Amino acid sequence: MPSWIGAVILPLSGLLLSLPARAEVKARSCGEVRQAYGAKGFSLADIPYQEIAGEHLRICPQEYTCCTTEMEDKLSQQSKLEFENLVEGTSHFVRTTFVSRHKKFDEFFRELLENAEKSLNDMFVRTYGMLYMQNSEVFQDLFTELKRYYTGGNVNLEEMLNDFWARLLERMFQLINPQYHFSEDYLECVSKYTDQLKPFGDVPRKLKIQITRAFIAARTFVQGLTVGREVANRVSKVSPTPGCIRALMKMLYCAYCRGLPTVRPCNNYCLNVMKGCLANQADLDTEWNLFIDAMLLVAERLEGPFNIESVMDPIDVKISEAIMNMQENSMQVSAKVFQGCGQPKPAPALRSARSAPENFNTRFRPYNPEERPTTAAGTSLDRLVTDIKEKLKLSKKVWSTLPYTICKDESVTAGTSNEEECWNGHSKARYLPEIMNDGLTNQINNPEVDVDITRPDTFIRQQIMALRVMTNKLKNAYNGNDVNFQDTSDESSGSGSGSGCMDDVCPTEFEFVTTEAPAVDPDRREVDSSAGQPGHSLLSGSLACVALALQSLCR
Repeated sequence: MPSWIGAVILPLSGLLLSLPARAEVKARSCGEVRQAYGAKGFSLADIPYQEIAGEHLRICPQEYTCCTTEMEDKLSQQSKLEFENLVEGTSHFVRTTFVSRHKKFDEFFRELLENAEKSLNDMFVRTYGMLYMQNSEVFQDLFTELKRYYTGGNVNLEEMLNDFWARLLERMFQLINPQYHFSEDYLECVSKYTDQLKPFGDVPRKLKIQITRAFIAARTFVQGLTVGREVANRVSKVSPTPGCIRALMKMLYCAYCRGLPTVRPCNNYCLNVMKGCLANQADLDTEWNLFIDAMLLVAERLEGPFNIESVMDPIDVKISEAIMNMQENSMQVSAKVFQGCGQPKPAPALRSARSAPENFNTRFRPYNPEERPTTAAGTSLDRLVTDIKEKLKLSKKVWSTLPYTICKDESVTAGTSNEEECWNGHSKARYLPEIMNDGLTNQINNPEVDVDITRPDTFIRQQIMALRVMTNKLKNAYNGNDVNFQDTSDESSGSGSGSGCMDDVCPTEFEFVTTEAPAVDPDRREVDSSAGQPGHSLLSGSLACVALALQSLCR
């Protein structure tokens, strides 16, 4: 026999000896994978009973496998869906925080305004009766404009409040001078004397500062809750890139294809995949944290010197105090107006002045605390803001920590304590590559996800800009300034519709000596000391005089 024949037989026999081993690998059962695959709701018609050659696979290792092309496609889509659900579920807390707190704050604020308007209306009806009702649109318009401002209307608070006091002066001037007839032009001249004569005392100036800064802070704060809600909702709905989908499939389901459906991904492996897939979301974090910090600062203002509740609850008493001042100074005010605007013409049907009936007793009295409307929305501003602050603090760094939160989920990874018996993308073994840092630029060497660091996600960049704009508005509100009406007035030491509070320097109610706001502790709460004080007996008496003047005009 030729020597080459033996040379041929020997290799052939070696090949034959190796066949049973290869056949054993090829014949390995896919029963466990079939069970897991079916539990996902997929048809078992897609999956073989035994492993097959894997040259057809595009994502998973092309070795003997339990995955067909159809399976790889379906599991790839499944991994994308599960990732989207994971991100949405993990960010659920921050989204519900902004949704629920926005709803609660908005409900509180609207109810607070309604209670304040009802309280004023009830007081003035009891005090002036028909005379108030004939002039009630002046006060109704005030609350209408305050509500319109709060809901985002284009209202300049300072101009609106100036107009309210000018209109009130016109009405009051006619009521305290019923013996004269005033033309529209004359009344317009009267209103020009509002600032010069200060017929209502210092109430309009103090109330304007209190209302503007409190409303600016409240409106901006609720807008911040809206922006936070919208950004969180948008960012939590991710659209993974093709490179991310490949990495997700490899991490979550290529173990199926290798016949290891119960082996979960290594924790560090998961982190690299998530950091690559959520790189743009992590870049949102810096601006998000600045936004949260600005929200917390405005929240502190709402608890302290910009407390809208302490401004609106006693607004009826404050306006009554202004009317009292007008009554007490009516002769001086009238004389100066007559001097500046000219002597008015007598009324056509002049009636003799009537003295007050001896038994007249005004029914005006301030509400006792227990008589006031129940607290708005079943809570107080302090409790509400404290709750919101706690939740806001928990939402910091939420986007950069998303990968860590997801990969801590025991349904996703094998955990940090099981680093040897986990899926590393190729087999059941330790994952060796280092963990990438956060953000898009740090993914240039990500071993798991193909990330184009030169193309930031335009959608995420839009959210960053939205946060940046809102943060700027919050900073303005913190200083008592309305970003929509900057530099429209020189009232107090600031500009726009704000009180001019700068940094931690804010005036309290009884410290207005000049137009420059003195420095006080920013955490001091304004207290209206007029309520329940002896001065209210004077107020009652003066209001009685006003009521008599009003009644004589209507006769």
